[in-house]
Amino acid sequence: MKYFLRKIVSVSLASLIVIGSACAFLPSYAHAATSSDTITLRVCNWEEYIDEGDWDETIDLESGDIKGENSMVADFEDWYYKTYGKKVKVEYSCLGTNEELYNMLTLGDEYDLVCPSEYMIMKLMSEDRLEPFSNDFYDKNIKENYYSRGVSPFIKNMFDSNEINGEAWSRYAAGYMWGITGIIYNPDAVSKEEASTWTIINNSRFKRQITIKDNVRDSIFAAIGAIKSDKLTSKSFLASKDYKEKLAQEMNDTSDDTIKEVQEYLQEVKDNAYSFETDSAKADMITGKVVAGYQWSGDAVYTMDQADKDDFTLNFAVPKESTNIYFDGWVMLKSGIGGNDEKKQAAQSFINFLSMPENAVRNMYYIGYTSVISGGNSDVVFDYLRWNYEADDDEADTVEYPLGYFFSGDSDDEKYILTIPRDQMDRQILAQYPSEDVMERSAVMQYFDNDKNAKINQMWINVRCYNIANVPPWVWIMVDVVIIILAAAYIYNRTKK
Repeated sequence: MKYFLRKIVSVSLASLIVIGSACAFLPSYAHAATSSDTITLRVCNWEEYIDEGDWDETIDLESGDIKGENSMVADFEDWYYKTYGKKVKVEYSCLGTNEELYNMLTLGDEYDLVCPSEYMIMKLMSEDRLEPFSNDFYDKNIKENYYSRGVSPFIKNMFDSNEINGEAWSRYAAGYMWGITGIIYNPDAVSKEEASTWTIINNSRFKRQITIKDNVRDSIFAAIGAIKSDKLTSKSFLASKDYKEKLAQEMNDTSDDTIKEVQEYLQEVKDNAYSFETDSAKADMITGKVVAGYQWSGDAVYTMDQADKDDFTLNFAVPKESTNIYFDGWVMLKSGIGGNDEKKQAAQSFINFLSMPENAVRNMYYIGYTSVISGGNSDVVFDYLRWNYEADDDEADTVEYPLGYFFSGDSDDEKYILTIPRDQMDRQILAQYPSEDVMERSAVMQYFDNDKNAKINQMWINVRCYNIANVPPWVWIMVDVVIIILAAAYIYNRTKK
Protein backbone atom coordinates (compact mmCIF):
# COMPACT_ATOMS: atom_id res chain seq x y z
CA MET A 1 0.00 0.00 0.00
CA LYS A 2 1.29 3.45 -0.88
CA TYR A 3 1.52 6.39 1.43
CA PHE A 4 2.45 9.78 0.06
CA LEU A 5 4.50 12.53 1.61
CA ARG A 6 2.26 15.47 2.26
CA LYS A 7 3.71 18.97 2.31
CA ILE A 8 1.54 20.24 5.14
CA VAL A 9 1.66 23.24 7.40
CA SER A 10 -0.59 23.27 10.45
CA VAL A 11 -3.29 25.91 10.12
CA SER A 12 -4.98 27.18 13.25
CA LEU A 13 -8.62 27.43 12.25
CA ALA A 14 -9.71 29.29 15.31
CA SER A 15 -6.78 30.98 16.97
CA LEU A 16 -7.70 34.12 18.88
CA ILE A 17 -4.13 35.36 18.88
CA VAL A 18 -3.62 37.76 16.01
CA ILE A 19 -0.35 37.05 14.27
CA GLY A 20 0.76 39.38 11.56
CA SER A 21 1.72 37.60 8.39
CA ALA A 22 1.92 38.12 4.68
CA CYS A 23 2.61 35.72 1.89
CA ALA A 24 3.65 36.05 -1.67
CA PHE A 25 4.93 32.63 -2.65
CA LEU A 26 4.24 33.57 -6.25
CA PRO A 27 6.17 36.84 -6.57
CA SER A 28 5.74 36.95 -10.32
CA TYR A 29 1.98 37.28 -9.80
CA ALA A 30 1.65 39.35 -6.65
CA HIS A 31 0.84 43.02 -7.25
CA ALA A 32 1.88 42.84 -10.88
CA ALA A 33 0.97 45.69 -13.16
CA THR A 34 -1.95 44.83 -15.40
CA SER A 35 -3.15 46.22 -18.67
CA SER A 36 -6.59 47.76 -19.03
CA ASP A 37 -7.96 44.60 -20.67
CA THR A 38 -6.76 42.32 -17.83
CA ILE A 39 -8.93 41.40 -14.86
CA THR A 40 -7.15 41.69 -11.52
CA LEU A 41 -8.33 39.11 -9.00
CA ARG A 42 -7.21 39.62 -5.41
CA VAL A 43 -7.16 36.29 -3.56
CA CYS A 44 -6.32 35.67 0.10
CA ASN A 45 -5.80 32.11 1.38
CA TRP A 46 -4.03 30.26 4.18
CA GLU A 47 -0.26 29.82 3.92
CA GLU A 48 0.86 26.84 1.79
CA TYR A 49 -2.78 25.92 1.19
CA ILE A 50 -2.63 25.52 -2.58
CA ASP A 51 -0.38 23.56 -4.95
CA GLU A 52 2.76 25.55 -5.70
CA GLY A 53 4.07 23.12 -8.32
CA ASP A 54 7.56 21.71 -8.90
CA TRP A 55 6.71 18.17 -7.81
CA ASP A 56 9.26 15.37 -7.71
CA GLU A 57 6.64 12.62 -7.95
CA THR A 58 3.93 11.66 -10.42
CA ILE A 59 0.63 10.27 -9.16
CA ASP A 60 -0.02 7.38 -11.51
CA LEU A 61 -3.74 6.70 -11.26
CA GLU A 62 -5.80 4.32 -13.36
CA SER A 63 -7.70 7.35 -14.63
CA GLY A 64 -4.46 9.09 -15.68
CA ASP A 65 -1.24 10.56 -14.34
CA ILE A 66 -1.28 13.73 -12.23
CA LYS A 67 1.70 15.97 -11.67
CA GLY A 68 2.08 19.53 -10.42
CA GLU A 69 4.60 21.22 -12.68
CA ASN A 70 3.39 24.82 -12.42
CA SER A 71 1.71 26.62 -9.58
CA MET A 72 -2.06 26.29 -9.44
CA VAL A 73 -2.37 30.07 -9.79
CA ALA A 74 -0.33 30.15 -12.99
CA ASP A 75 -2.31 27.25 -14.42
CA PHE A 76 -5.57 29.05 -13.59
CA GLU A 77 -4.49 32.19 -15.43
CA ASP A 78 -3.67 30.13 -18.52
CA TRP A 79 -6.90 28.14 -18.30
CA TYR A 80 -9.05 31.24 -17.88
CA TYR A 81 -7.61 32.88 -20.98
CA LYS A 82 -8.05 29.71 -23.06
CA THR A 83 -11.60 29.21 -21.77
CA TYR A 84 -12.97 32.75 -21.80
CA GLY A 85 -10.55 34.65 -24.03
CA LYS A 86 -9.86 37.17 -21.27
CA LYS A 87 -6.65 37.71 -19.32
CA VAL A 88 -6.75 37.52 -15.54
CA LYS A 89 -3.93 38.36 -13.15
CA VAL A 90 -4.13 36.91 -9.64
CA GLU A 91 -2.74 38.97 -6.78
CA TYR A 92 -2.24 36.24 -4.20
CA SER A 93 -1.63 36.86 -0.50
CA CYS A 94 -1.99 34.82 2.69
CA LEU A 95 -3.72 35.07 6.03
CA GLY A 96 -2.36 33.85 9.34
CA THR A 97 -5.59 33.55 11.33
CA ASN A 98 -9.26 34.17 10.78
CA GLU A 99 -9.07 37.07 13.20
CA GLU A 100 -6.18 38.60 11.27
CA LEU A 101 -8.27 38.46 8.10
CA TYR A 102 -11.22 40.07 9.86
CA ASN A 103 -9.01 42.83 11.24
CA MET A 104 -7.55 43.48 7.79
CA LEU A 105 -11.03 43.80 6.32
CA THR A 106 -12.09 46.09 9.16
CA LEU A 107 -9.07 48.31 8.51
CA GLY A 108 -10.00 48.60 4.84
CA ASP A 109 -7.89 45.97 3.06
CA GLU A 110 -9.67 44.81 -0.07
CA TYR A 111 -9.86 41.29 -1.46
CA ASP A 112 -12.18 39.77 -3.99
CA LEU A 113 -11.97 36.14 -2.91
CA VAL A 114 -10.94 34.81 0.51
CA CYS A 115 -10.87 31.39 2.18
CA PRO A 116 -11.77 31.67 5.89
CA SER A 117 -12.94 28.94 8.23
CA GLU A 118 -16.55 27.99 8.82
CA TYR A 119 -17.23 30.22 11.83
CA MET A 120 -15.70 33.27 10.15
CA ILE A 121 -17.82 32.60 7.06
CA MET A 122 -20.88 32.59 9.33
CA LYS A 123 -19.76 35.85 10.94
CA LEU A 124 -19.18 37.55 7.57
CA MET A 125 -22.58 36.32 6.37
CA SER A 126 -24.30 37.69 9.48
CA GLU A 127 -22.67 41.09 8.88
CA ASP A 128 -23.79 41.18 5.21
CA ARG A 129 -20.21 41.44 3.92
CA LEU A 130 -20.43 38.69 1.31
CA GLU A 131 -21.34 38.71 -2.36
CA PRO A 132 -23.82 35.95 -3.28
CA PHE A 133 -22.96 33.52 -6.05
CA SER A 134 -24.49 34.08 -9.46
CA ASN A 135 -27.72 32.23 -10.20
CA ASP A 136 -25.94 29.97 -12.70
CA PHE A 137 -23.03 29.02 -10.42
CA TYR A 138 -24.80 25.80 -9.41
CA ASP A 139 -26.09 24.97 -12.90
CA LYS A 140 -24.70 21.48 -13.58
CA ASN A 141 -25.42 21.83 -17.28
CA ILE A 142 -22.60 24.36 -17.61
CA LYS A 143 -19.41 22.48 -18.40
CA GLU A 144 -17.13 24.84 -16.48
CA ASN A 145 -19.14 24.54 -13.23
CA TYR A 146 -16.79 21.96 -11.76
CA TYR A 147 -17.75 22.80 -8.18
CA SER A 148 -21.48 22.13 -8.50
CA ARG A 149 -20.82 19.02 -10.60
CA GLY A 150 -18.12 17.63 -8.32
CA VAL A 151 -18.80 18.67 -4.71
CA SER A 152 -19.51 15.78 -2.35
CA PRO A 153 -23.24 15.20 -1.76
CA PHE A 154 -22.46 15.06 1.96
CA ILE A 155 -20.79 18.49 1.89
CA LYS A 156 -23.48 19.95 -0.38
CA ASN A 157 -26.20 18.88 2.02
CA MET A 158 -24.37 20.48 4.92
CA PHE A 159 -23.98 23.78 3.05
CA ASP A 160 -27.59 23.73 1.86
CA SER A 161 -29.16 22.82 5.20
CA ASN A 162 -27.28 25.23 7.48
CA GLU A 163 -28.45 28.84 7.47
CA ILE A 164 -27.52 32.29 8.71
CA ASN A 165 -30.33 34.84 8.88
CA GLY A 166 -32.54 32.52 6.84
CA GLU A 167 -30.06 32.07 3.99
CA ALA A 168 -28.16 28.85 3.28
CA TRP A 169 -24.38 28.81 3.51
CA SER A 170 -24.27 27.68 -0.12
CA ARG A 171 -25.70 31.02 -1.24
CA TYR A 172 -22.46 32.69 -0.24
CA ALA A 173 -19.81 30.00 0.33
CA ALA A 174 -18.22 27.13 -1.58
CA GLY A 175 -16.24 24.51 0.33
CA TYR A 176 -12.51 23.95 -0.16
CA MET A 177 -11.03 21.60 2.47
CA TRP A 178 -12.69 19.87 5.42
CA GLY A 179 -11.91 17.58 8.31
CA ILE A 180 -12.70 16.50 11.86
CA THR A 181 -10.99 16.66 15.24
CA GLY A 182 -9.85 13.73 17.33
CA ILE A 183 -7.05 12.20 19.36
CA ILE A 184 -3.79 10.95 17.90
CA TYR A 185 -2.14 8.45 20.23
CA ASN A 186 0.59 5.89 20.76
CA PRO A 187 -1.18 2.51 20.89
CA ASP A 188 1.66 1.04 22.98
CA ALA A 189 0.87 3.50 25.79
CA VAL A 190 -2.79 4.40 25.29
CA SER A 191 -5.67 2.05 24.54
CA LYS A 192 -8.20 2.77 21.81
CA GLU A 193 -10.91 3.01 24.47
CA GLU A 194 -8.95 5.61 26.44
CA ALA A 195 -8.30 7.66 23.31
CA SER A 196 -11.92 7.51 22.13
CA THR A 197 -13.26 10.06 24.59
CA TRP A 198 -12.68 13.74 25.24
CA THR A 199 -12.13 12.93 28.92
CA ILE A 200 -8.63 11.79 28.00
CA ILE A 201 -7.44 15.39 28.10
CA ASN A 202 -7.93 15.33 31.88
CA ASN A 203 -7.01 11.68 32.46
CA SER A 204 -4.48 11.68 35.30
CA ARG A 205 -2.92 8.46 33.96
CA PHE A 206 -1.41 10.59 31.22
CA LYS A 207 -0.38 13.56 33.36
CA ARG A 208 2.06 15.77 31.45
CA GLN A 209 1.86 13.37 28.50
CA ILE A 210 -0.97 14.84 26.44
CA THR A 211 -1.39 18.03 24.40
CA ILE A 212 -4.43 20.19 23.77
CA LYS A 213 -5.13 22.93 21.24
CA ASP A 214 -4.15 26.47 22.18
CA ASN A 215 -7.32 28.20 20.99
CA VAL A 216 -10.65 28.78 22.61
CA ARG A 217 -12.93 27.20 20.01
CA ASP A 218 -11.20 23.83 19.84
CA SER A 219 -10.67 23.71 23.59
CA ILE A 220 -14.23 24.62 24.51
CA PHE A 221 -15.53 21.92 22.15
CA ALA A 222 -13.39 19.24 23.80
CA ALA A 223 -14.31 20.46 27.28
CA ILE A 224 -18.05 20.40 26.53
CA GLY A 225 -17.67 16.87 25.15
CA ALA A 226 -15.90 15.77 28.33
CA ILE A 227 -18.26 17.52 30.76
CA LYS A 228 -21.35 16.14 29.01
CA SER A 229 -19.85 12.74 28.20
CA ASP A 230 -22.38 10.71 30.17
CA LYS A 231 -25.33 12.51 28.61
CA LEU A 232 -23.98 12.45 25.05
CA THR A 233 -23.30 8.70 25.19
CA SER A 234 -26.47 7.68 27.01
CA LYS A 235 -28.84 5.28 25.22
CA SER A 236 -31.76 7.70 25.48
CA PHE A 237 -29.78 10.56 23.92
CA LEU A 238 -28.38 8.41 21.11
CA ALA A 239 -31.86 7.06 20.37
CA SER A 240 -33.41 10.52 20.02
CA LYS A 241 -35.27 11.01 16.74
CA ASP A 242 -33.69 14.44 16.41
CA TYR A 243 -30.28 13.26 17.64
CA LYS A 244 -28.24 15.38 15.22
CA GLU A 245 -30.09 18.57 16.18
CA LYS A 246 -29.75 17.85 19.89
CA LEU A 247 -26.07 17.01 19.50
CA ALA A 248 -25.44 20.33 17.75
CA GLN A 249 -27.28 22.17 20.52
CA GLU A 250 -25.29 20.50 23.27
CA MET A 251 -21.92 21.03 21.58
CA ASN A 252 -22.76 24.71 21.00
CA ASP A 253 -24.03 25.33 24.54
CA THR A 254 -22.58 28.67 25.64
CA SER A 255 -24.86 29.33 28.60
CA ASP A 256 -23.28 31.02 31.62
CA ASP A 257 -23.38 27.80 33.65
CA THR A 258 -21.68 25.81 30.88
CA ILE A 259 -19.00 28.45 30.35
CA LYS A 260 -18.27 28.37 34.07
CA GLU A 261 -18.01 24.56 34.01
CA VAL A 262 -15.77 24.69 30.94
CA GLN A 263 -13.45 27.18 32.64
CA GLU A 264 -13.12 25.02 35.73
CA TYR A 265 -12.56 21.92 33.64
CA LEU A 266 -9.94 23.50 31.38
CA GLN A 267 -8.07 24.84 34.39
CA GLU A 268 -7.80 21.26 35.60
CA VAL A 269 -6.74 20.20 32.09
CA LYS A 270 -4.07 22.89 32.15
CA ASP A 271 -2.52 21.21 35.19
CA ASN A 272 -2.76 17.78 33.56
CA ALA A 273 -1.60 18.54 30.00
CA TYR A 274 1.96 18.61 28.70
CA SER A 275 1.13 21.77 26.75
CA PHE A 276 -1.44 23.88 25.01
CA GLU A 277 -0.10 24.04 21.46
CA THR A 278 -0.79 24.99 17.87
CA ASP A 279 1.90 23.19 15.88
CA SER A 280 4.44 21.56 18.20
CA ALA A 281 2.38 18.46 19.01
CA LYS A 282 3.25 16.82 15.69
CA ALA A 283 6.94 16.71 16.59
CA ASP A 284 6.20 15.86 20.22
CA MET A 285 4.18 12.81 19.15
CA ILE A 286 6.79 11.61 16.66
CA THR A 287 9.67 11.98 19.15
CA GLY A 288 7.71 10.33 21.95
CA LYS A 289 7.57 13.33 24.31
CA VAL A 290 3.84 12.78 24.63
CA VAL A 291 1.62 9.74 24.19
CA ALA A 292 -1.56 11.45 22.98
CA GLY A 293 -2.74 14.77 21.59
CA TYR A 294 -5.87 16.63 20.50
CA GLN A 295 -5.40 17.10 16.76
CA TRP A 296 -7.01 18.24 13.53
CA SER A 297 -7.39 15.34 11.12
CA GLY A 298 -5.09 16.82 8.47
CA ASP A 299 -2.25 17.22 10.96
CA ALA A 300 -2.98 13.77 12.36
CA VAL A 301 -2.46 12.24 8.90
CA TYR A 302 0.82 14.10 8.51
CA THR A 303 2.00 12.99 11.95
CA MET A 304 1.19 9.33 11.30
CA ASP A 305 2.94 9.50 7.92
CA GLN A 306 6.10 10.93 9.45
CA ALA A 307 6.08 8.38 12.28
CA ASP A 308 5.72 5.55 9.74
CA LYS A 309 9.04 6.58 8.22
CA ASP A 310 10.68 5.78 11.55
CA ASP A 311 8.72 2.53 11.95
CA PHE A 312 6.85 4.18 14.82
CA THR A 313 3.12 3.48 14.74
CA LEU A 314 0.61 6.12 15.82
CA ASN A 315 -3.17 5.77 15.67
CA PHE A 316 -6.13 8.13 15.45
CA ALA A 317 -9.36 7.96 17.46
CA VAL A 318 -12.59 9.92 17.19
CA PRO A 319 -14.20 10.67 20.58
CA LYS A 320 -17.42 8.78 21.20
CA GLU A 321 -19.20 11.92 22.44
CA SER A 322 -18.84 13.96 19.25
CA THR A 323 -16.31 15.29 16.77
CA ASN A 324 -16.07 18.80 15.42
CA ILE A 325 -16.45 18.90 11.64
CA TYR A 326 -14.59 21.92 10.30
CA PHE A 327 -14.00 23.35 6.85
CA ASP A 328 -12.47 26.23 4.98
CA GLY A 329 -14.47 27.75 2.15
CA TRP A 330 -14.29 30.35 -0.59
CA VAL A 331 -16.36 33.51 -0.27
CA MET A 332 -16.51 36.69 -2.37
CA LEU A 333 -16.43 40.03 -0.56
CA LYS A 334 -18.82 42.80 -1.49
CA SER A 335 -16.13 45.37 -0.75
CA GLY A 336 -13.84 43.74 -3.31
CA ILE A 337 -16.20 42.63 -6.08
CA GLY A 338 -18.00 45.97 -5.94
CA GLY A 339 -20.62 45.02 -8.52
CA ASN A 340 -18.01 44.19 -11.17
CA ASP A 341 -19.46 41.28 -13.18
CA GLU A 342 -16.13 40.39 -14.84
CA LYS A 343 -14.37 40.19 -11.49
CA LYS A 344 -17.19 38.10 -10.04
CA GLN A 345 -16.99 35.66 -12.94
CA ALA A 346 -13.21 35.40 -12.48
CA ALA A 347 -13.64 34.72 -8.75
CA GLN A 348 -16.24 32.01 -9.36
CA SER A 349 -14.08 30.54 -12.10
CA PHE A 350 -11.14 30.34 -9.70
CA ILE A 351 -13.30 28.19 -7.40
CA ASN A 352 -14.41 26.04 -10.32
CA PHE A 353 -10.84 25.59 -11.54
CA LEU A 354 -9.71 24.37 -8.11
CA SER A 355 -12.71 22.01 -8.12
CA MET A 356 -11.62 20.07 -11.21
CA PRO A 357 -11.02 16.52 -9.88
CA GLU A 358 -7.39 16.57 -11.06
CA ASN A 359 -6.78 19.90 -9.33
CA ALA A 360 -8.53 18.75 -6.15
CA VAL A 361 -6.08 15.82 -6.07
CA ARG A 362 -3.12 18.14 -6.69
CA ASN A 363 -4.10 20.33 -3.77
CA MET A 364 -4.76 17.37 -1.45
CA TYR A 365 -1.39 15.86 -2.33
CA TYR A 366 0.41 19.12 -1.75
CA ILE A 367 -1.22 20.33 1.49
CA GLY A 368 -2.45 17.09 3.08
CA TYR A 369 -6.01 18.07 3.94
CA THR A 370 -9.15 16.60 2.39
CA SER A 371 -10.95 18.31 -0.49
CA VAL A 372 -14.73 18.75 -0.46
CA ILE A 373 -14.68 17.51 -4.06
CA SER A 374 -15.72 13.90 -4.64
CA GLY A 375 -15.58 14.28 -8.41
CA GLY A 376 -19.14 13.68 -9.53
CA ASN A 377 -18.98 11.42 -12.58
CA SER A 378 -15.19 11.44 -12.52
CA ASP A 379 -13.30 8.58 -10.82
CA VAL A 380 -10.13 10.61 -10.28
CA VAL A 381 -10.58 11.43 -6.58
CA PHE A 382 -11.63 7.89 -5.62
CA ASP A 383 -8.73 6.49 -7.68
CA TYR A 384 -6.47 8.73 -5.61
CA LEU A 385 -7.79 7.09 -2.42
CA ARG A 386 -7.14 3.68 -3.88
CA TRP A 387 -3.62 4.81 -4.84
CA ASN A 388 -3.00 5.72 -1.21
CA TYR A 389 -4.91 3.19 0.85
CA GLU A 390 -6.07 0.12 -1.05
CA ALA A 391 -4.58 -3.13 0.20
CA ASP A 392 -2.12 -5.03 -1.95
CA ASP A 393 -3.42 -8.17 -3.60
CA ASP A 394 -1.34 -10.42 -1.32
CA GLU A 395 -2.53 -8.84 1.95
CA ALA A 396 -4.66 -11.26 3.95
CA ASP A 397 -6.01 -9.24 6.86
CA THR A 398 -8.24 -6.70 5.10
CA VAL A 399 -11.63 -5.06 5.65
CA GLU A 400 -14.09 -3.21 3.47
CA TYR A 401 -14.38 0.52 4.03
CA PRO A 402 -17.51 2.05 2.46
CA LEU A 403 -17.43 5.73 1.49
CA GLY A 404 -20.58 6.00 -0.58
CA TYR A 405 -22.00 8.65 1.77
CA PHE A 406 -19.26 11.03 0.64
CA PHE A 407 -18.83 10.14 -3.02
CA SER A 408 -22.34 9.46 -4.27
CA GLY A 409 -24.65 10.12 -1.35
CA ASP A 410 -25.62 6.43 -1.24
CA SER A 411 -24.24 4.64 1.80
CA ASP A 412 -24.67 1.27 0.10
CA ASP A 413 -23.03 2.23 -3.19
CA GLU A 414 -20.71 -0.70 -3.93
CA LYS A 415 -18.70 1.41 -6.37
CA TYR A 416 -17.20 3.32 -3.47
CA ILE A 417 -16.04 0.57 -1.17
CA LEU A 418 -12.32 0.42 -0.47
CA THR A 419 -10.57 -2.77 0.57
CA ILE A 420 -7.95 -1.68 3.08
CA PRO A 421 -5.54 -3.31 5.56
CA ARG A 422 -7.36 -3.81 8.85
CA ASP A 423 -4.99 -1.59 10.82
CA GLN A 424 -5.97 1.37 8.62
CA MET A 425 -9.35 1.44 10.38
CA ASP A 426 -7.63 3.35 13.20
CA ARG A 427 -5.15 5.26 11.12
CA GLN A 428 -4.80 7.64 8.14
CA ILE A 429 -7.97 6.73 6.26
CA LEU A 430 -10.09 7.31 9.38
CA ALA A 431 -8.64 10.79 9.73
CA GLN A 432 -8.74 11.77 6.07
CA TYR A 433 -12.05 10.15 5.11
CA PRO A 434 -13.99 9.36 8.31
CA SER A 435 -16.52 6.56 8.20
CA GLU A 436 -20.23 7.33 8.05
CA ASP A 437 -20.84 6.32 11.66
CA VAL A 438 -18.21 8.86 12.74
CA MET A 439 -19.93 11.57 10.71
CA GLU A 440 -23.21 10.71 12.43
CA ARG A 441 -21.76 12.08 15.67
CA SER A 442 -20.16 15.13 14.10
CA ALA A 443 -21.24 18.69 14.87
CA VAL A 444 -20.39 22.07 13.41
CA MET A 445 -19.42 24.65 15.98
CA GLN A 446 -21.37 27.84 15.33
CA TYR A 447 -19.93 31.33 15.53
CA PHE A 448 -20.35 33.36 18.73
CA ASP A 449 -22.15 36.70 18.73
CA ASN A 450 -20.42 39.68 20.35
CA ASP A 451 -21.85 39.14 23.84
CA LYS A 452 -21.02 35.43 23.95
CA ASN A 453 -17.65 36.07 22.37
CA ALA A 454 -16.75 38.54 25.15
CA LYS A 455 -17.72 36.02 27.86
CA ILE A 456 -15.90 33.16 26.19
CA ASN A 457 -12.77 35.25 25.60
CA GLN A 458 -12.72 36.21 29.29
CA MET A 459 -13.11 32.55 30.20
CA TRP A 460 -10.15 31.70 27.97
CA ILE A 461 -8.04 34.46 29.52
CA ASN A 462 -8.82 33.02 32.94
CA VAL A 463 -7.74 29.57 31.74
CA ARG A 464 -4.57 30.55 29.92
CA CYS A 465 -3.50 33.24 32.36
CA TYR A 466 -3.50 33.14 36.14
CA ASN A 467 -7.06 33.52 37.40
CA ILE A 468 -6.83 35.90 40.32
CA ALA A 469 -10.42 35.12 41.30
CA ASN A 470 -9.35 31.60 42.26
CA VAL A 471 -6.61 32.64 44.69
CA PRO A 472 -7.31 30.97 48.08
CA PRO A 473 -8.11 33.31 51.05
CA TRP A 474 -5.00 32.21 52.96
CA VAL A 475 -2.79 33.50 50.16
CA TRP A 476 -4.37 36.95 50.44
CA ILE A 477 -3.86 36.85 54.23
CA MET A 478 -0.18 36.05 53.73
CA VAL A 479 0.15 38.88 51.20
CA ASP A 480 -1.48 41.31 53.67
CA VAL A 481 0.87 40.18 56.44
CA VAL A 482 3.93 40.67 54.24
CA ILE A 483 2.75 44.14 53.19
CA ILE A 484 2.16 45.13 56.83
CA ILE A 485 5.60 43.90 57.87
CA LEU A 486 7.32 45.73 55.01
CA ALA A 487 5.36 48.91 55.74
CA ALA A 488 6.23 48.72 59.44
CA ALA A 489 9.90 48.19 58.65
CA TYR A 490 9.89 51.16 56.29
CA ILE A 491 8.26 53.43 58.88
CA TYR A 492 10.66 52.24 61.59
CA ASN A 493 13.71 52.95 59.43
CA ARG A 494 12.42 56.41 58.45
CA THR A 495 11.73 57.24 62.15
CA LYS A 496 15.14 56.04 63.25
CA LYS A 497 16.87 58.18 60.64
